[in-house]
Amino acid sequence: MLPTLRLLSLLCAALLVAPAAWAQEAQIRKNLAERLPNLPKIDEISKTPIPGLYELRIGQDIVYADEQGNYLIQGNLIDTKTRTDLTEARINKLTAIDFASLPLKDALVMKQGNGSRKLVVFGDPNCGYCKRFERDLAKLQDVTIYTFLYPILGADSNAKSRDIWCAQDNAKVWRAWMVDGVTPPKAMGKCDTAALDRNVEFGRKHRVQGTPAVVFEDGTRVPGAISLDALEKNLAAAAKKS
Repeated sequence: MLPTLRLLSLLCAALLVAPAAWAQEAQIRKNLAERLPNLPKIDEISKTPIPGLYELRIGQDIVYADEQGNYLIQGNLIDTKTRTDLTEARINKLTAIDFASLPLKDALVMKQGNGSRKLVVFGDPNCGYCKRFERDLAKLQDVTIYTFLYPILGADSNAKSRDIWCAQDNAKVWRAWMVDGVTPPKAMGKCDTAALDRNVEFGRKHRVQGTPAVVFEDGTRVPGAISLDALEKNLAAAAKKS
């Protein structure tokens, strides 16, 4: 009998909390709509670990507000205990990339060793960090690297990406340029470069805002260049999850 009474008590408590939470959300929406009429539609409101602070999801963007909507905060929420960027983690979840759905036909493919492990890299041929990162990628064993040419640094990036993509052995030409500074041969004649446009469109859709950007087989995303040790750790973690 006692367990049944406890269950009923918990249910009643939940029913009391639900309207309060709904009213709080309604208050935030009402005040912001009245005071900031140009603010885009709020898709979702949820509590944060900080009492009285709420997360507002607007599409794939995150902002924060107090419980009345009197204040709106733009910026990243950091958990200092774990040194975790909670805002970045949330956005990464919202923009997660399903590895199986990646259009790998639009990528350069480099198989090293048996190629059993897999990762994706978005890279710009004029990105200095990408060039340093490529040296570490070349040291990996038993991995297949799919590189999406992502020319976002200017007109020359577009030109170099075209030359690389149109080369007979484009993966080899990419690495020779990135690691050894060997200028890609100029693309001659007709060459279908629609893949480059698709790469940029795909990257923007998934908020790939800089290069290099790495996607591991379990969908984990890492912005920026990481060390060889970190690469190995992420590859091992991805293998356990898959």
